Amino acid sequence: MPFLFIIFVVIPVIEITILIKVGQAIGGWYTVGIVLLSAFIGVSMLRYQGVSTLLKARSRIESGEMPLSEMRDGIIIAIGGALLITPGFVTDAVGFACLLPFTRGLFFHMFGHRISAFAQKNSHAHFHSSYMNQHVKPDSDDEIIDAEYTEINDRDSHTHPDDRRLN
Repeated sequence: MPFLFIIFVVIPVIEITILIKVGQAIGGWYTVGIVLLSAFIGVSMLRYQGVSTLLKARSRIESGEMPLSEMRDGIIIAIGGALLITPGFVTDAVGFACLLPFTRGLFFHMFGHRISAFAQKNSHAHFHSSYMNQHVKPDSDDEIIDAEYTEINDRDSHTHPDDRRLN
């Protein structure tokens, strides 16, 4: 409950207060311009960092490794993108920090244990994995057959004599 109160009440009040103070200091249109400019810069950074993380994950998968750090980075990048879409200076600053590679690890160390505890509490994966371990036994008599095949696309040379198609 306090977490939702902070997200939906405290942060908007802080953002509105800062926007009003900045608007009084430099003018309303300049403040709107800065907020829009930061959103456009953030979206372009989000696109670049997201594609970069996706390509790193793909290369790790192709090499047979689990892309755990890339998945972690992807979650933090998505949170940063959501914060950049939200108008305001505080959310933009935290959103930009989420997009910088050297601060992602810091965010994960600060909030990683809370995220994993939340995921374990709200996930049914532990039930499925324990169920699968108890009830599905691998059969040791199964054989693996390795084979190669060739696909033949030339239909006219391999048609059966009983094939009576209208041409």
